Amino acid sequence: MIDPELIQAFKNYLESERSYSPHTALNYINDVEEFRAYLQTNDLGPLTGINASYPRYYLSYLHEKGYAPRSIARKLSSLRSFYRYLAKTEVIEVNHFSSISSPRVDKKLPAYFYEEEIDELFNAIDVGTPSGKRNYAMLELLYGTGIRVSELCSLSISDIDFYNETILVAGKGNKERYLPIYDSIKNALLDYLEFARPSLLARSGNTDEKRLFLNFHGGPLTQRGVRVIINDICLRAAINQKAHPHMFRHTFATHLLNNGADLRSVQELLGHANLSSTQIYTHVSKENLRREFLKRHPRRKD
Repeated sequence: MIDPELIQAFKNYLESERSYSPHTALNYINDVEEFRAYLQTNDLGPLTGINASYPRYYLSYLHEKGYAPRSIARKLSSLRSFYRYLAKTEVIEVNHFSSISSPRVDKKLPAYFYEEEIDELFNAIDVGTPSGKRNYAMLELLYGTGIRVSELCSLSISDIDFYNETILVAGKGNKERYLPIYDSIKNALLDYLEFARPSLLARSGNTDEKRLFLNFHGGPLTQRGVRVIINDICLRAAINQKAHPHMFRHTFATHLLNNGADLRSVQELLGHANLSSTQIYTHVSKENLRREFLKRHPRRKD
């Protein structure tokens, strides 16, 4: 197979077998394409023709180009995954990127909303309109369950069990998990389903649409659409920070830990395969504790 065919096969693998979102898969593909361009510019042959020295050459090249350690680490990670896939499918025998170390990257603490900011976001939504009822229900789910935006967009009406107060979520790798919902989530969803979704659906004429959340034209709401909605709500609420849908997931985990939740329980709710993925939120919680201490202790120094 030639390089473009290998890259396309890798993209299909990421989206179908690994269940990566199109946005995430595209980031991997861009990193592979950048490495391919480097090989072509330096007459180093095709992607399958590299030897053990090439990853070191490429690492030096990335440093010379001035990439930040975090960017370099991501690019190397993408190439490790790509060559692991080629080895798995027996296109190559050895993954030469598996032995090269990424630059050390300090963990960046995830941004999250304060509790009063969450209240301001909900208050900024006009629930007198169909789109407002949808947005309110959407925020209730994002903040109340910590689901990923990709998981939110893939929800069907049948995934909501109002009697048992749960939702069924298909996470990464198509791993399913049940998440509890509380009364305000239930009420917002019922309000949306009864008084908003039918009018949105009527705009498309597709009465068979099963996706829970619909856009203005009555089609399934996309991840990009969710980002646009979140940005608009933040502007209306005058939240003075750059927001994105994943911040609600960060906020969900941080607020649970701040209020005494068990780390293992938060891991299960988030659908993390490894506890290490969840532990970053303990650092956020500690930062919050330190901030409160410095703000309120009478003997602190200004």
